[in-house]
Amino acid sequence: MEEGIGLVLIELCDYNQLTPEHLKKIVSRPEVAVMSYDCLNRCGMCSMCPFAMVNGTRIFAGTIDACVEKISHQVDVELRKLS
Repeated sequence: MEEGIGLVLIELCDYNQLTPEHLKKIVSRPEVAVMSYDCLNRCGMCSMCPFAMVNGTRIFAGTIDACVEKISHQVDVELRKLS
């Protein structure tokens, strides 16, 4: 997956239900980068529900689709802060 310039950083745990593949549409924006780590030290959260960190803000939801929608919204919020 190509990475953007990283004005907005989405961080994922490798054990998460959510994967970089789920974020392809969001990551197609050049301002957004995704980093996947072995562990984000949120003990157990990755096994309970899909989640990601967006510029340090924890985003989670009951389903992958709902989480992707929330991540997309948070990316928009973060980009508005920069403009």
